Amino acid sequence: MRIGVGILGGGTVGGTLARKLIEDHGVIANKSGIDLELIRVAVRDRSKPRSFPADLATDDPMSVVNDPDVKLVVELMGGLEPARDLVMAALDAGKPVVTANKALLAKHGEEIFEAAKVSGADVYYEASVGGGI
Repeated sequence: MRIGVGILGGGTVGGTLARKLIEDHGVIANKSGIDLELIRVAVRDRSKPRSFPADLATDDPMSVVNDPDVKLVVELMGGLEPARDLVMAALDAGKPVVTANKALLAKHGEEIFEAAKVSGADVYYEASVGGGI
């Protein structure tokens, strides 16, 4: 099964995830049985050097959410906005979301989980509480 992945945030965490999805593609597919294909990464500054191919970077985060090839959105940008709007747009489109954003869930969790329930899309947030475990 192939799943197109879009990452919101290409900093330290998002960039590392992007690089690992590319470098360890075969290992991940063999172990999980899922072909996770990195489609696009939203970054603030496209001119900065990245640990993933520059052609995957965009400075338009909504284009990641709206890309029809992106079936899973990973939010790693932090902060409340535009993270909230992007997560809500992904859920409204029926796309599952993975987030490590503690502030977002603390402030807007109820709204996000309600949107997920309405759309039938999942929200995965274990990474947001991992530091407290």
